[in-house]
Amino acid sequence: MKKLLILALFSMLGNMYAQEDRVITTAVPFLTIAADARAAGMGDMGVATSMDAFSQQWNPAKYAFAERKMGIGVSYTPYLESIITDISLLNGNFFNKINERSAFALSLRYFTLGEIELRQFANDPGTLAKPNELALDGSYSLKLSDQFSMAVGGRFIRSNLKLPENGDVDSQAASSFAVDVAGYYRSREIAYSAFDGRWRAGFNLSNLGGKIQYDQGGQENFLPTNLKFGVGFDFILDPDNVLGFTTEFNKLLVPTPQDFDEDGDIDADDNAEYQDIGFLSGVFKSFGDAPDGFGEELKELTWALGAEYVYQDAFMLRTGYFNESEEKGSRKFFTLGAGFKFKAAQIDLSYLFSTSQVRNPLENTLRFSLTFNLGQEYYND
Repeated sequence: MKKLLILALFSMLGNMYAQEDRVITTAVPFLTIAADARAAGMGDMGVATSMDAFSQQWNPAKYAFAERKMGIGVSYTPYLESIITDISLLNGNFFNKINERSAFALSLRYFTLGEIELRQFANDPGTLAKPNELALDGSYSLKLSDQFSMAVGGRFIRSNLKLPENGDVDSQAASSFAVDVAGYYRSREIAYSAFDGRWRAGFNLSNLGGKIQYDQGGQENFLPTNLKFGVGFDFILDPDNVLGFTTEFNKLLVPTPQDFDEDGDIDADDNAEYQDIGFLSGVFKSFGDAPDGFGEELKELTWALGAEYVYQDAFMLRTGYFNESEEKGSRKFFTLGAGFKFKAAQIDLSYLFSTSQVRNPLENTLRFSLTFNLGQEYYND
């Protein structure tokens, strides 16, 4: 029995879709899954969209622009639903405005792989294992001006994918700690000739932390450190109708696997040299280590386009498109989404259509989010 749970689904997570040698893979790829239905409905984006309760994953600096004292958000994302029914991502968020210029937030993401029955031989009664992963986040955001805020966040990551071996039920989970640094800009409302408008922009350097290791002395794996940035614009057509467009880009700040000894193949020696790269030096190397030069570096960028129409702040329609190079994972998909708000509660739904030859594990899956915005109202010009 192998010590680590190696499932086929992880070949479809994060940047692990393609079979090319230079596809960048990381540990805990569940951190890259869009955990809420609003972001999922706009092509998996959130760094430069307007603030909501689920901003922790995308850009915690947005919480400083919250218009209510506090908010609670919960979401459910079934995974590989067409194959198995007990794999899912659960997400819970809470934010609280400290004053008009600052806020703090907490969140929990829990990825469960269901139950696995382990047997050593045919008549073995079997042992049930419940592999899972989780991330517990906290952040603080502060307005540095009326239009710009920044945030810092910390994240505890626990990955319990190790299976009991030979009856040993004390298998040890791997853990790590990471930090986020984010910024968000939201302009004042600008009067144009036919409509009013508002600019938005944001960035988030996320999952910056040490490697994760399942066995003492074993292989260390990079976290999915990301640099995400984007820009958007809201067309405020009248008090009841707002149409927003957003584009975002993402760069995985992890070194590119390569043939270090130039023997024509990425072998064990190359992997050993790759493992010797520290997480911080790996961040800097990731900007210029692609073997085929700048052209390959550009292929490591993913991009997304999204749109959201809001009517009377009560009904929302969303759509988006996400694109990744075929040589770096080949994730390509359209998304649709909708939201319904009644007083303090809002429910959001999203649906994904893959446009790639590689099947997406979230294809034909309906995702749900529920949000409650409570307490005092704040005015953000």
